[in-house]
Order: sequence, then structure tokens, then C-alpha cells
Amino acid sequence: MDWKEIRGNWVIVPQNPIGIIHFLGGAFVATAPHITYRWLLEQLASKGYVVIATPFVNTLDHTAIAKSVLLNFDRTLERLQDTATLRKLYLPIYGIGHSMGCKLHLLIGSRFQIERAGNILISFNNYAAREAIPLVEQFNSTFAIEFTPTPLETNKLVQEQYSIRRNLLIKFSNDTIDQSAALTKILQERFPEMVTAQTLPGTHTTPLGQDIKWQTGASFTPFDALGQWFKQEAYRDLNELKRIIFLWLNPLSPP
Repeated sequence: MDWKEIRGNWVIVPQNPIGIIHFLGGAFVATAPHITYRWLLEQLASKGYVVIATPFVNTLDHTAIAKSVLLNFDRTLERLQDTATLRKLYLPIYGIGHSMGCKLHLLIGSRFQIERAGNILISFNNYAAREAIPLVEQFNSTFAIEFTPTPLETNKLVQEQYSIRRNLLIKFSNDTIDQSAALTKILQERFPEMVTAQTLPGTHTTPLGQDIKWQTGASFTPFDALGQWFKQEAYRDLNELKRIIFLWLNPLSPP
């Protein structure tokens, strides 16, 4: 896949695109999403989706980050629409977020006037700063350190102002920091019958899985068999995630 940096975003533009994905990753792996989420994003591009992955650095001001990543996305989309590839095409835009990236998509959909065909929110968490950042607990008694908006403010904002009607929430069965259940309830009350929740096998880091290039030797050995088994096990969860995402994006397309 041919990754390009366009106005600070990492972008793949497939031939004959059918949609656009704005991807936002987790707090400490979002600085290079084209590397940390490479396999998943390239799978999306292989199905015809333009991928615009916006890197960001985590700070306490999540509203400012949301505004910044949206501005970067819009600038890059404008540049792409000026090219022959996307000119005169109407393509649906979907947001996909992992972990903190979910919160940013929620803030974007609550605070700004945007057009989205839907959002996919994977492994959402909405912790307070003292729970999310090591050492904050030690200083919190002296300094008022907290994310903006706070977890409670975020929930209230989504409950009252979030404008993206169609949503897929994905949590993993072995994810101890996922907070999708509370968000699912809020969204299902706001948009009945438009919100889908799925629990898949895996962990909080499943979306970060990468391809393992396993080369067998001249003869197939027991060690090769072990390697193939490991690869199959490692990718079972990741491939199920991919299947569910594709099915939601386009229910009529083959997996």
C-alpha cells in the first residue's frame, strides 16, 4: 500500500474509492497511526476506502485535540478533492476511533457541524486523568489535573449534542479498561435502533495487530508448523474485527 503524508495526515487513496475513513488511534500510539495500525488500515484501503489517519499528541485538553484533528482532516480532504482522484465524487465519510480516538470522534460529533455516515467506536474508555495517566494521583492533591472535558462532562455532551446517528460500538472480551457499556446505553437512548454493540474475542490492543511474515524453509518442519499455528491464533481476533467492521460499513458486500 502506498502511504502518503498530506498536510500532516497519513493517507491511502485506493483506485475506485467507495468511501472515506477518518481514523483516530489511542492516546500513546496515535502519533504514527500508519505504523501502529498499519494492518487494519491497509485492509480498509484494500476494500476501497480512502484512509485519512490523523496523528495527535495527547494533552489534558481533549476539546482542543478534537478541534485540531478535525481541522487537519478537513484540510487533507480538501486537498484530495482538488485532485483528479476524488474530484466530483460524493463519498460517505465514516469515523473510526480506537480507545481515546473514540472520545475525540464523540467530541467532534458533539461540538462541530460535520457530515458523517456513521462512526465505529472501538474499545472506548473515558477515564479521569488520575486513572489514565501514571503519577497524576501523586500530584492531584496539590494541582487540579483533569481532562477537558471531564468524563461526566463528556457523557452529558454526548447525551445532549452528539449528532452522528449510526454507530457501531466494539468491545473485546478480555479488555479490562473498556467503558463501551455506559456509552452504548447513552447512544441507544439518543438514537434508538441506530446503534449496534458487539463484543468480540480479543484485548484492548487487538486493533494494533500486525502482519507476521512467516517464511518456511525448503522443507516444512515442526517449527514451521508451530509458527503457522501462532500466526493463525494471533490473527483470529484481528480478522474477526475486520469482518465485523466491513459488514457494518457495507452489509451487502462479500467479506
